[in-house]
Amino acid sequence: MSPVPKWIDLPPIWLAAFLAAVWGLDRVLPMNLFGQIGDLLAAGLALVGAGLFGGALRAFARARTTVIPHRLPQALVTSGVFRFSRNPIYLADAGFLTAAILWLDVPQALPLVPLFMALIRIRFIMAEEQRLRTVFGAAFDDWAARVRRWL
Repeated sequence: MSPVPKWIDLPPIWLAAFLAAVWGLDRVLPMNLFGQIGDLLAAGLALVGAGLFGGALRAFARARTTVIPHRLPQALVTSGVFRFSRNPIYLADAGFLTAAILWLDVPQALPLVPLFMALIRIRFIMAEEQRLRTVFGAAFDDWAARVRRWL
């Protein structure tokens, strides 16, 4: 049995936990470092994240394959936002987390971003890449050689 229940082992749950940590740090150690620049950067990151997220969902829908981790993919999606990132939804999540840190002005939470990305890589991306390699073989390897994991 997995130490983390399957219903909770989903990327949005992990993102929510990290966002809660950012909010908690803001309550315990409030700062005012980023100011208006931080708000503008946060809005930009959130917009880019929304574009990546929406573009990935559209691409998955067109290919009629799953967006749910741990499921077997029906198609190898390499078009749209997947030309720039093999993981645009996870990249969007990291952008949303960074946007929250900037928006709430919590610079001490910045180390959570690489920690979140490492957790996502270990818990989801590695297994997803192995499934894609198993199902699509050389087509996945060719795509992986052309497109970086994050950006």
